[in-house]
Amino acid sequence: MINVTKTFLPPMEEYNQFVQRAWNNEWLTNRGELVKELENKLKSFLSVSNIVITNNGTVPLQIALKLLGNQGEIITTPFSYVATTATIVWENCKPVFVDIHPEYLTIDESKIEQAITSKTTAILATHVFGNPCNISSIELIAKKYNLKVIYDAAHCFGVKYNDKSIFDYGDISTCSFHATKLFHTGEGGAMFSKDLDLQNKLFYSHNFGHNGPIAFHGLGINGKISELQAAMGLSVLPYMSEIISERKKVVEFYNSNLDFSKLITLKIRENTFWNFSYYPIIFNSEEQLLRVEKILNQNEIFPRRYFYPSLNTIEYAEGGEMPISESIAAKIVCLPLYVGLSIDQLEKVVSLINKNL
Repeated sequence: MINVTKTFLPPMEEYNQFVQRAWNNEWLTNRGELVKELENKLKSFLSVSNIVITNNGTVPLQIALKLLGNQGEIITTPFSYVATTATIVWENCKPVFVDIHPEYLTIDESKIEQAITSKTTAILATHVFGNPCNISSIELIAKKYNLKVIYDAAHCFGVKYNDKSIFDYGDISTCSFHATKLFHTGEGGAMFSKDLDLQNKLFYSHNFGHNGPIAFHGLGINGKISELQAAMGLSVLPYMSEIISERKKVVEFYNSNLDFSKLITLKIRENTFWNFSYYPIIFNSEEQLLRVEKILNQNEIFPRRYFYPSLNTIEYAEGGEMPISESIAAKIVCLPLYVGLSIDQLEKVVSLINKNL
C-alpha cells in the first residue's frame, strides 16, 4: 500500500532516551525540561528569535484570532485546510473569502482591497503547501488599512522567503507539528511573532494566562505541549536534513516523469527555499481526476484530494462564489510523498497516472 504520506519515525531507542529523561524528572507537562530544550533547538534550526510550541496546530490560530480578530471580519482564502475557516468562525469572527491565484494557489493579493470593509480587522492567509503568499503586497495593504496579518503556515517548516524564515512575516505566524507534517511531535504546533509584547501575549494565552502559579496576565486556554510530544520532536529534529533531501528526490522524480502536457502542478513563488512538503497535481477536469484516482486506489495507491472542498462552500462559512478556488479544489490531488518511497513505487504511481490521463 502506498499512502499519500507516512509519518517519519526516528529509531525507538533514541525516542526512549528522551522519554527516560521525562521519567527521571517525574515531569510530564507544564513546560518541562524537554519542551524548553525543543523550543531552543527549533529557534536555532529555524533562525527565529521567538517561538511558543503548542499541543496542536489549530490552537495557535485560535489564540491569534482571539488576540487580533476582535470578532470582526477576517479576509481569508477559500483554499486551505478546514481549520483555517473553522477557527475564524469558532472565534466569533466572520470569514470573508478572496479567491486564489491560479498558479501559486495562495490568496490573490490583487483582490484583497475590494473585500475590505469598516468591519475588517485582519487578514488570515495560508502559505499553501508551503508556498509563500505575496507577502510584500499583503503587508502594504495591511499597513494602508491598519489591519493585522496572521499567516497559517502549517505546511512551512523550514521554508525561507527572501532569505528569512517564513515565520518572520506577519504579526503572527503559526505552524503544525502534526504526525503527517515534515517535522512533527506526533501532535503539536507552534506560533511566532517578532513583536516581543505580542509574543508574550501568545505565551500567556497558551498557559491559561498564568504569570507564575497564582497571578494572571489575562484570559488564556490550555495550549501546552507535553514532555512526551517534545521527546518525539527532539528525536525527529536531527533527521530534518535527511527528510528534506529524500523528499526532494521524490519531487524531482515526479517533475521529470509526469506527463505535464496533460497536468499542471504548483508554481513555487520566486525567492523561496521550499521544503518539498506536498506534491499536488491539477487535472483537466474532476472527471479525469476521479477516473485516475479510482485506478490508483485499485492498485493500492491512495493520493488525497487536498484541499477539497473549497471552503467557501461549507455551510457555516456562508461564502460567495470563488470560481478559481472551486475549480482547483475539484481537480487537485496530492501524490504520495514521504521518506522511504522506492523508485519502483514511484514508477508505478507515475505510470498509472500517465497511462490513464
